[in-house]
Amino acid sequence: MAFTLAQAVHSDLTIKKSRFIGAVQPAGDRAAALQLVAQLRADHPAATHVCWALLAGGHSAANDDGEPGGTAGRPMLEVLRRQELDGVLATVVRYYGGVKLGAGGLVRAYTDAVAQALLGASKVPLERMVELVFDVPYALEGSVRRELQSSGAQLLGVAHGDTVQFAISAKEGAADALRVRLGEIAHGLIRWGHLPVS
Repeated sequence: MAFTLAQAVHSDLTIKKSRFIGAVQPAGDRAAALQLVAQLRADHPAATHVCWALLAGGHSAANDDGEPGGTAGRPMLEVLRRQELDGVLATVVRYYGGVKLGAGGLVRAYTDAVAQALLGASKVPLERMVELVFDVPYALEGSVRRELQSSGAQLLGVAHGDTVQFAISAKEGAADALRVRLGEIAHGLIRWGHLPVS
């Protein structure tokens, strides 16, 4: 099971006169992560490097931001993987202190900055969502809406044509049971569809 974080947590390490400010925080996708990294750059204009690693939705990305290749972003990413995290961005802002750390020292410093931040993290199970599309006759619209509301499913859209078409999002673990309940409510008159391919 994958986990995400309840909120952002930070660390602040000084290693051979260099300051490493680490953070791990929820980030749903690359666009959100890049926005957070851009904000860090704006907040720390004198920083030598702003390195980051992202695991989100099964995708990963890492950036060394000028540090020797493989000494910052990738080690940070490995810390996230070992913790079975998803939907999480790790960042480390480095202020260079004038003493070179070498490749091994950099890997340890960036790894430690992320690991220290994670010590204070509150991990929560990541609940994946699935999207479902279905049609029902108009007479069943109210019953279906009540069931969706009581189940906690999120209504993504409703279209009215010959029938009422619903697009919903439900927790992956609850989707099968919801399909069964909706089928019972609709007395076999529900027609399951597919999301349009974009």
